[in-house]
Amino acid sequence: MWSYQAPLRDMQFVLEHWLQAPGEWRRSPAFEGMDLSLAMQVLEQAGRFTEGVLAPLNSSGDRQGCQWRAGRVSTPEGFVDAYKAYVEGGWPALACAEALGGQGLPQLLDAALQEMLYASNHAWAMYTGIAHGAYLCLKAHGAAWLQQRYLPAIVSGQALPTMCLTEPQAGSDVGLLRCRAEPDGAGGYRLHGNKLFISGGEHDLTENILHLVLARLPGAPSGSRGISLFLVPKLLDDGQANDLHCNGIEHKMGIKGSATCSLVFEGAQGWLIGEANRGLAAMFVMMNSARLHVGLQGLGHVEAAWQNAREYGAERLQMRAPLRPEGVAAQAADPIHYHPAVRRVLLELRTTSEGLRAVGYWAAHLLDQAEHDPDPQARQQAAQLAQLLTPIIKAFFTEQGFRQASNALQVFGGYGYLTEFAIEQTLRDSRVAMLYEGSNEIQANDLLLRQVLGDQGRAFGLLVAHLRDEARQGAERAECAAFASALEHVCDTLSTVVDDIRERAREDSEYPYRAAGDFLQLCGIGLLAMAWARAARVSRALPEEDPLRASKLQSAGFFFNYLPSRVAPHLAAIEGARAALAFV
Repeated sequence: MWSYQAPLRDMQFVLEHWLQAPGEWRRSPAFEGMDLSLAMQVLEQAGRFTEGVLAPLNSSGDRQGCQWRAGRVSTPEGFVDAYKAYVEGGWPALACAEALGGQGLPQLLDAALQEMLYASNHAWAMYTGIAHGAYLCLKAHGAAWLQQRYLPAIVSGQALPTMCLTEPQAGSDVGLLRCRAEPDGAGGYRLHGNKLFISGGEHDLTENILHLVLARLPGAPSGSRGISLFLVPKLLDDGQANDLHCNGIEHKMGIKGSATCSLVFEGAQGWLIGEANRGLAAMFVMMNSARLHVGLQGLGHVEAAWQNAREYGAERLQMRAPLRPEGVAAQAADPIHYHPAVRRVLLELRTTSEGLRAVGYWAAHLLDQAEHDPDPQARQQAAQLAQLLTPIIKAFFTEQGFRQASNALQVFGGYGYLTEFAIEQTLRDSRVAMLYEGSNEIQANDLLLRQVLGDQGRAFGLLVAHLRDEARQGAERAECAAFASALEHVCDTLSTVVDDIRERAREDSEYPYRAAGDFLQLCGIGLLAMAWARAARVSRALPEEDPLRASKLQSAGFFFNYLPSRVAPHLAAIEGARAALAFV
C-alpha cells in the first residue's frame, strides 16, 4: 500500500533550467566531460536502485526493526543485500575525489541521490547518510597516513562511519561531555566513556565500522574549547576487535530499521583527527554535510507523502464534487482529488516538494561552486551562501517533512491511521529529523544570532540580493510580474524584520532568541518564493505542449495566492515575541 517513483522529470527541470547546472559544469575543469545527459543517466540508475531495491524494504524494515543480542545488531531482512547492491553500484564514491578512488561527480548529483534514498527508505539510508561527511572531515583534517589507511574504505563502502557526540549528560551541549582519551605512548590514544544515540553504531552491513568520537585529552580546557576528535575503528588492522562494544539499541517511534546504539569505550584504540582541543572545528565539517543531508530527508518525506496521497486521492471515490474538470462526466461519487479541500492539500504537497527540491539542490550546487568555480570571488560568495542556507534547510525542510506528511495522512482519512497504509510510517519517520544533528531550535539560533546578526548581515545581504535579482528578472516578463512583485515584497519584509530585531536586541538581549524560530520559517518561505518565481520564469523555455510548463505556472500561482497566509503568522509571532516570557 506504499510506493515510490523517482521524480526524474522534475529533477531534470531543476538541473537544466532552474540551476542551469550544465553551463556551470562547463566552466569548471573539475567537471570536464560532465553534461546533462550523463547526469540524468546517473540519476536514472539511482532511481532504479531506490525504486526496485530500497522502497520494497521500507515497510517490512519498519515492522521487523533491528535486533540486539549480546552486543551484536542484526538489521531487517534485505538490508544487507541492499547495501551490497549499493556498493556494487558505486554509490558511496559518487561525489568523492577521483584521486581517492571516487567518481568525482558534483555534490549536486549526490544531493539528488540522497533525496531518493531518504524518500524510498529513510531507515536504511541512515547507515550511509554520514559517510560523505566523514569523508570530508577526514580529507580536510586527517593526517596523511590516516587518510591513506581509512579513506579508501569509506569511499569504496567497505566500512561505514559513525558520528559519536552525544552522552547521557551531554546532548546538544557537547561542552559537558566526559569521554576521555589518554595517550598510549605510541602515537595513539585509548578512549574511555559512553556514547548514545549513535546511528549505525553497530550493524551487519559492513565488517568494520569507523567511529568518529569526541573526547577530552588530559589537562584539556573545560567546555567546548577542550574537545578533540578521534577515529576509533571497530576492528583493528590485525582483525582483532577494538575495546568497545554496543550495550543496547533504542526502541523508537520511527526509523525502526536504523540501529540507534549505545556504545561503551573501554580503552579503545584511536587516533587524533586534526589538532588537539580543536575537535569541534573538524567535526563541524561532517556536521554541516550531515545537516544538508537531514534537510534532504525532509524533502524526501514530502515527496513520498505527495506521491502516495496523489495516488490515493485519484482512486478513492467519495461523494459528488462541486466541480469537475471540463469533459469529466458526473457520477454518483467522484475521486476525492476533485474535492476542494483535498485539492488544496495536494497542491500544497506538490508546491512544497518541488520548491524544496530547487532550494536544496541549489545549496548543493553552491557547495560545488565554492570548491571548484574558477573565480575566487564567486567561490567565496558561494561558500557564504551555502553556510547561511544550511540551518534554514535543516530546520525548514524537516518541519515541512513532518507537516506535509501529516497533511497527506489527512487525504487518506481513517485509513491513513492504519499501518496497512504506510503514510503513518512516513509521519513517524519524519519526526526525528527535527531533533537530531542540532535541533531545529538550535538551527534557528545559529541562523539569526550567529550568521545574520553576528556577521553584520553580510551573508544575509547576499541572499536578499540574490532574491531581489530573481524578482528583477521576473518583472521583465508580463506573465511573471505578479510573482516577482510578491517576491520583492518578501525581500522587503525580511530586511525590515532583521533591522527591527537588531534594534530591539539593544534593549532586550533575549529577544532574538524568542524570535529566531519564526525568523527562520520566514527565511524558508522566502526561499520557496524565490524557487517558484524562478520556476515560473524559466518554465517558459519548455515547449508549450510540455505538461510540465503548465504545471509549473499553475503551482506558482497557487503558491503566491497563499503566500500572505503563510507569512502573516510568523510576522505576528515575531512581534509577539517582544513581550518577555514568564518563567515556569
